[in-house]
Amino acid sequence: MTVIATTMLPLRPHRRGKVRDVYELDDERLLIVATDRVSAFDVVMRETVPFKGIVLTQLTAWWLRQLEPIVPHHMLSTAVDPLVDEYPALGPHREILRGRVMVSRRTEVFPVECVMRGYLSGSAWKEYQASGTLAGEPLPAGLVESSRLSPAVFSPATKAETGHDENITTSTMARVVGAREAGELERLSRAIYDFACRTAEPRGIIIADTKFEFGRVDGATILIDEVLTPDSSRFWPADQYAPGRAQPSYDKQPLRDYLDGERKAGRWNGESPPPRLPEEVVATTSARYLDAFRRITGLPLDTAALP
Repeated sequence: MTVIATTMLPLRPHRRGKVRDVYELDDERLLIVATDRVSAFDVVMRETVPFKGIVLTQLTAWWLRQLEPIVPHHMLSTAVDPLVDEYPALGPHREILRGRVMVSRRTEVFPVECVMRGYLSGSAWKEYQASGTLAGEPLPAGLVESSRLSPAVFSPATKAETGHDENITTSTMARVVGAREAGELERLSRAIYDFACRTAEPRGIIIADTKFEFGRVDGATILIDEVLTPDSSRFWPADQYAPGRAQPSYDKQPLRDYLDGERKAGRWNGESPPPRLPEEVVATTSARYLDAFRRITGLPLDTAALP
């Protein structure tokens, strides 16, 4: 079963993102539901990617549990049955929700993305080519695409409701959230990224870059939203890493490659509505998400065992 929308749920909507639908439970809790929607180039596709939402939720939950010695987080539960017990009107939707829900604490969200970049790729590579900088800060000369950045670079960005986030300097971030808070967010981001890299590397995965979001509740800064998933991170197979070119990755790259080909052939203008996706592109993308989950956690995504 794939899920493209959850508008049928008898809950008050909080917000709807490209992938997640968020609902209000009470004054202290939100319900985050990860659908199987997929977007590329800021356009949401018509098709769903099987298991995508479950992978995003369960992988985030796995990482949050690993990270508890480092940082508190927003997750309260991913179990459906207690949720239905509390909200019986959700009963008819139990199987739709299983595996893809996260009951979370409400927070005052910091209006920045905290991006950690360990390798020069994506928008960072484009900026470096143009100006030799990353988020306005100079980088060493002579780097190539996918070069390792040592130490990793903390590269904050604005949070855009639509379109791309915009890289900003750390000084700009300090003006937005406050100097003390900016220092705390950078410290936590570096600690989380370092731990994640040490965890993923023995599993054959390079975390090239990733983004974190934080909120504040009861005076404490906590980690929120999805964490270290193929949607929020660039995962590369370590045994295929070679600087000087783009790298294969455990994410929706097959989808991006197909759409890029459609644009270059003049069959798509890059705007909505997107072209129909061939079944093999959808299947290959789904397999990438499932493989990332298995490699990182060491577990299969057994839907029969989901909470």
